[in-house]
Amino acid sequence: MTTLSLILNMAGGLAMFIFGMKIMSDGIQQSAGDRLRKTLNFMTGNRFVGVLSGFAVTAITQSSTAVIVMVISFVNAGLLTLAQSIGVIFGANIGTTLTAWIVSLVGFRISIDAFALPAIGIGFVISATKWKHKSLGSFAMGFGFLFLGLHYLTHEMRNIHQVINFDAVSMFGDMGYPGLLLALAAGMVLAALINSSTASIAIIMTMAYNDVITYLMAAGMVLGANIGTTGTAALVAIGAKTAAKRAALVHVLFNVIGPLWAFPLLFPLLRFVGAILPGDPLAAIPGNAAIPIHLAGLHTIYNIINTALFLPFIKQYSRLVCFIIPEKKNGEDFGDYSFPYFSSAKAATPELNILRSEKEIRDMAGHVSSMFKNFSALLRGLLETEDKEAAAVKLCEDLKQKEEYIDKMREALTSFLMECTRERLTPRTERRVSQLLRVIGYIEEMSDDCYSISLLFEKSVRKNRIFKKGEMDDLVPYLNKVEEFLDLVHDLLGENQTTKLMARGKELETDINKYRKRLQKLGRKRISAGKDVKTELFFIDLVRRIEKLGDYCHDISSALGKIEASPIRKLLSRALNQG
Repeated sequence: MTTLSLILNMAGGLAMFIFGMKIMSDGIQQSAGDRLRKTLNFMTGNRFVGVLSGFAVTAITQSSTAVIVMVISFVNAGLLTLAQSIGVIFGANIGTTLTAWIVSLVGFRISIDAFALPAIGIGFVISATKWKHKSLGSFAMGFGFLFLGLHYLTHEMRNIHQVINFDAVSMFGDMGYPGLLLALAAGMVLAALINSSTASIAIIMTMAYNDVITYLMAAGMVLGANIGTTGTAALVAIGAKTAAKRAALVHVLFNVIGPLWAFPLLFPLLRFVGAILPGDPLAAIPGNAAIPIHLAGLHTIYNIINTALFLPFIKQYSRLVCFIIPEKKNGEDFGDYSFPYFSSAKAATPELNILRSEKEIRDMAGHVSSMFKNFSALLRGLLETEDKEAAAVKLCEDLKQKEEYIDKMREALTSFLMECTRERLTPRTERRVSQLLRVIGYIEEMSDDCYSISLLFEKSVRKNRIFKKGEMDDLVPYLNKVEEFLDLVHDLLGENQTTKLMARGKELETDINKYRKRLQKLGRKRISAGKDVKTELFFIDLVRRIEKLGDYCHDISSALGKIEASPIRKLLSRALNQG
C-alpha cells in the first residue's frame, strides 16, 4: 500500500465520519425542533439551569459548535444577556462529550458493518417517505455514515505502520510533560484543521486504539482539541456586536484556561479516570477497548471539573470579559445597517437561527413607531413652536434618515430569511418565515408612509396651513389610537400569548376607521362653513394617510396571528423584557 493511497483512504473515512455527523445532527434537529425550542426556555434561568440547557441542546444536536454559534448569535441579537449565555456555553462543552462516549462504546466494540449499512438503507427509505417524522431518516443515515467512516478510519489506521515510521512519535510519549505538551499542541492543530472537537477526538481514539500513539499522548491531544475547536466561535464574532464578541471570548477563555490547570494535573486526573472506569488503557493488548473509553471519560470529567471551577465565579468571569472587551460608547446610529448572519456551514439550526431575525424585526417596528411619534409630537405642539418651518424641516431630515435605515434593514433581513428557506425547515417554520417576510414588507411600507406624511406636513407648514386648536383637539384621540396600534404591533412581535393582543388589534382597527370617517366628515363640514379650503383638504388628506398606518398594523397583526405560538416566542419576550 502506497502512502498516497493510505492518506486518501483515511481522508475518505474522515470525510464520511464528518458527513455522517452533520446529517445525523441535522436530522435530529429537524425532528426535535419543538423540544429544542422548549429547552431554550431554560436559558434565561439561573446558572445551573443554564448549564443544563447547554448540555441538553448539545446532546440533542450532537454539535457543540452549532450551539455555541447559536448562543453567540442570540447574544448578538439581544435575545440573551452575556451572563445568561455563560452557563449555556459551559453546558455545551459538557454536552459535546456525549458523542465521544457513543463512539467509544459502539465504534470499537461492535462489528460496525453489521448495522451501518442497514442504518443507511433504512434511513434513506424513511427520508424518502411523506411521514411527518421523515427527518429521523436523516438521523439514521447520518448514524450509519458516521460509524462507517469510523470503520474505514480504524481499518486504514492499522496499516499506517507499513508506510509511516512512528518511532519518533513513540519517543515523545516517553518524554513526560514535554512530550505531553507537544501532544497538546498537536491536538489543538488537529481540531482547528478539522473544525470539530468531536471528529478530532474520534481520530485520536482511533490512533490510540491502533497503537499509533500512546494512551498518554492521546490524553494530551484530547486537552488540546478543546482549545483548537474555539476557532469557529472567534470567526463568528468577527464583525458582530460587542456582546457577541464577549460571548465568543467566554467560550475561548473557558477552553484555553482549562488546560492550564488540567495539564499539570493530567497524571492524577488519568488515575482518577482509571479508578472509576473499568479496564487498563496502559495494558499492551492489541485493540485495547479500554483506551477509547478512558479517553471519553477524561474528556467528560475534564469538562465537568472545568465547569465546576468556573461556575461559582460567573459574575467575576463576566466582569473580566467585559474588561477585556469594553463597551463602545456610541449613541443610536441610523447610518449603515448590518445584520451579520452566517451561512449554513457555520450557522446553528436554521429553525432556531431564524429567531435572531425576529428581534431585528421587532426593532424595525420600534423605529417606525418612533417615526410616527416624532411626527405626532411636533404636530401636537406646533402652535407653541417658535420656528415652525425649521422644526418641520428637521423632522423631515430625521425621518428620512430612519426611513433609509429601515430600507437597509428590510434588504438585510429579507436576504437572511431567504437563505434560511434554502435549508431544510419544518412546515411550521416555513409558514413562520413566509409571514415574517410579509411583516418586514409591511413595516418598510409604513416607514415610507411616515416619511411622506412628514413631507406633506412640512409643505403645509411652509405655506402656513396650520391647524387651529379645535382641529387639533379633534385629531389628538385619532393620533393616540394609531400610536397605541403601533405599540401593539411592537408587542405582538415579542409576546408569546397573543390572543388578547390580537383582539385588541381588531378593536383598534375598527376605532381608527370610525375616527377617520368622522374626521373627514368634520373637514368637509368646515369647508362648507367657509373655512380655508386648502387647510381643510390637507386635514382630510392627513387623516387618510394616517389611517393607512392603521391598515398596515392590522395586516401585520393578521400575519402574526397565522404564526403558531411557540415556546421560542416566550423566550424572546422574556429576554427582551430583561434587556
